Amino acid sequence: MNPIGQTQPFAVLGHPIAHSLSPVMHNAAFAALGLDAVYTLKDVPPVRLMDTLAEMGQKGFVGVNLTVPLKQVAFEGISELDESARLARAVNTVQFIDGGMKGYNTDGSGFLKAYEEAFDRSLAGKRVAILGTGGSARGVGMASASVGASAIRVCGRDAARSEALAAEIRAEFPNLAVTIALTENDGWNAAVSASDAVIHTTTVGMQPEDEAIVPCTAFRSGQSAYDLIYLREETSFMRAASQGGACTANGLGMLLHQGVDALRIWLGQEPPVDVMREALTQAVRAG
Repeated sequence: MNPIGQTQPFAVLGHPIAHSLSPVMHNAAFAALGLDAVYTLKDVPPVRLMDTLAEMGQKGFVGVNLTVPLKQVAFEGISELDESARLARAVNTVQFIDGGMKGYNTDGSGFLKAYEEAFDRSLAGKRVAILGTGGSARGVGMASASVGASAIRVCGRDAARSEALAAEIRAEFPNLAVTIALTENDGWNAAVSASDAVIHTTTVGMQPEDEAIVPCTAFRSGQSAYDLIYLREETSFMRAASQGGACTANGLGMLLHQGVDALRIWLGQEPPVDVMREALTQAVRAG
């Protein structure tokens, strides 16, 4: 039995999770659609994830989102996976179905829509530098390759992790030039300078005192620089890129569009995108 009556429950799970703005946009969407539904936060450590998901399914949850560090855990633990999750090797959206659950990944589609919206261009034919080697970097890399990026440079601190991610992208897109660049010997700076699009996927910049992960001298006019961090209107990465002449955008659009795609999966109807965007924009401006 649903423990909260007829209200349809949804949630986002992470560890930590208090910073997430997902409830802001999803609850705004439910209100606009006239749905009796609620979206909440739940802090879940990785070792508890699969048991927690099973319990939530039994309690009547319709769907949940997952964020760091749970996406890869869910990929390994959920047996029924959409192609989007298989390609990203990560699950950020779970739909509870009869007798179990199905895992999806809307990060890639959300990123592509946000990038095109921010810069009025696609990544087709573009040389892409991805800063970071985690789950978000994998999703961005696979998404960029899927729309025809001409080359991808994986920029990491650890050679083994960087090459592992590059190898995963090459395995799915064998005709694509995928190389790595390391922080040593100014490898990141050279990779950024040689790229048309620079995507920042690390957590550096979430705190106001964080310095830019690459200097403004690595950027140039004509580039696009996208930061997946969404808690600030301008991050240190964006500030450096702008000073170097690049066009910039933060990750609020990606948060919006991955959430829109998740709602389409759960509800089977078109979400109120403008309402969700306004709710997120106001939340960020309010700090």
